[in-house]
Amino acid sequence: MTWENATLLENLFAAPVCDGWSNITEGALYHLGNTILFLGYMGGSGPYGCLFIFGFLAPSFLCLTLWGWLTMCCPDVVTWNFLLVLACLVQICHLLYRLHQEGLPSDEIAALYQTIYLPLGVPVQVFKQIADAFENKVLEMKAGEIYAAEGKTPIEKLSFLLSGRINVSLEGQFLHYIHRHQFLDSPEWESLRPNEDGKFQVTLTAEEDCRYVSWRRRRLFSLMSRERYVSRLFAVMLGYDIAEKLYNLNNKLYIKSGVLLDIRLPSLYHVLAPSSQSSEGGPPDQADHPPCLDSDPIRQHEAKTPVGLPWPSDPELPSGEDSTSLVLEDFADVAGSLTDYSSERDYLR
Repeated sequence: MTWENATLLENLFAAPVCDGWSNITEGALYHLGNTILFLGYMGGSGPYGCLFIFGFLAPSFLCLTLWGWLTMCCPDVVTWNFLLVLACLVQICHLLYRLHQEGLPSDEIAALYQTIYLPLGVPVQVFKQIADAFENKVLEMKAGEIYAAEGKTPIEKLSFLLSGRINVSLEGQFLHYIHRHQFLDSPEWESLRPNEDGKFQVTLTAEEDCRYVSWRRRRLFSLMSRERYVSRLFAVMLGYDIAEKLYNLNNKLYIKSGVLLDIRLPSLYHVLAPSSQSSEGGPPDQADHPPCLDSDPIRQHEAKTPVGLPWPSDPELPSGEDSTSLVLEDFADVAGSLTDYSSERDYLR
């Protein structure tokens, strides 16, 4: 028993002694297979790197299988290398299936995912559901073409601009632009419930050639009702888009001195409204003063608290001129400001 153990240890750890090196070299198949095997292990990580590796390993083991069949005539060499060929082919098929499942149908849709949805952490599979909702189609609109006409076009879809620029106007007067990666009709979308119908209150015209994607209202609502994550995602995106449009409207409130006025400030409504306060300091008439604005521009029309105190004069203004007279005088001469509209509701449309 001791002698047998010693022989086994010697066979395992003792280096074999070569009586002499053979002058016969293996054939071309053997060297070709090992060359391809060497190149195959140059691949990187990730699905494409794995596809590169297995794409080289499969022909390498095929060459070694043929070498074992034609040169060595060893069934064990043939069997093992053939099994390795099959394993590589299975891995290649699996990788191609994964890439097909995770792939997007066009470069524009892939760019939309990379630019907008990937920074928000949206998984590819969820984005594919969103893309399926607009049927993976990118629509075109030529310069001068009207996307929606005020009072005529029904609100039945939601669109997202991929390229170009849209002019938004009301009764022929410019309001603001819609730029790439913005919704075309987010205010209209939020103004209606799923079972309500309505029409556009503004006109949207393409300033240049545009490309956009568009969801049908019912189809998108159906997706949002099934997927709560998609519903929250669109709530965040639409809220951000509407806020940007409100601030674009806010940039129209300016005066000659270069001061930018904020539509959220209560003082703006006070200085633009005619004052009925008597010189004796009596309380103002509620009918002559509009309501005070809060931080939400949408709720400004619903506020009921009257402005009760006059806006104090600016100590830096020249004597005899207060902030009220300055703002009223400047706004009277500026085109496109709040004084050009009959009401603030018309201005915010």
